[in-house]
Amino acid sequence: MFTRWYATFDQLDRRVTRLMARYGIVLLRVGLGLVFFWFGVLKFVPGLSPAQDLATRTIELLTFGLIPPAAALLILAAWETLIGLGLISGRFLRTTILLLLVQMAGTITPLFLFPGETFTVVPIAPTLEGQYIIKNIVLISAALVIGATVRGGRVVADPEELRVQPAGRARLRLS
Repeated sequence: MFTRWYATFDQLDRRVTRLMARYGIVLLRVGLGLVFFWFGVLKFVPGLSPAQDLATRTIELLTFGLIPPAAALLILAAWETLIGLGLISGRFLRTTILLLLVQMAGTITPLFLFPGETFTVVPIAPTLEGQYIIKNIVLISAALVIGATVRGGRVVADPEELRVQPAGRARLRLS
């Protein structure tokens, strides 16, 4: 009885895993794109983005005051919206991921520039703003996974699939 149950479970698990391997990266890319698009569009409307004040002060400090807060917010809004559109459409992914990584490098700087605002106890207990910034580790990781597929990489549900490749494709052996 257990063997039959396990075989049924294993068959279902294989199907679900194949579906995740087939659609996971696309869903990750579109989902990440929606987050960037949404947050970018919010910044076009003054007062709607909870990150607006910290973002504009960070950009102003990083550019030595050369970019005023209003312009910084518009640039950031356009930048994030462009990243979102690139991810959603799947076009120009190398450039999109580069823009994302540069934007993320800027996004992390408030942890160092404004520790009093990003931590209640430095560096252990982040404020809500600090948590908002720290979660970007997940966004960066998602971008790296997506980037790994730009040149044809893919997620494989079963490592055995790598041993049997169609003619003309390089073989990767798992040993």
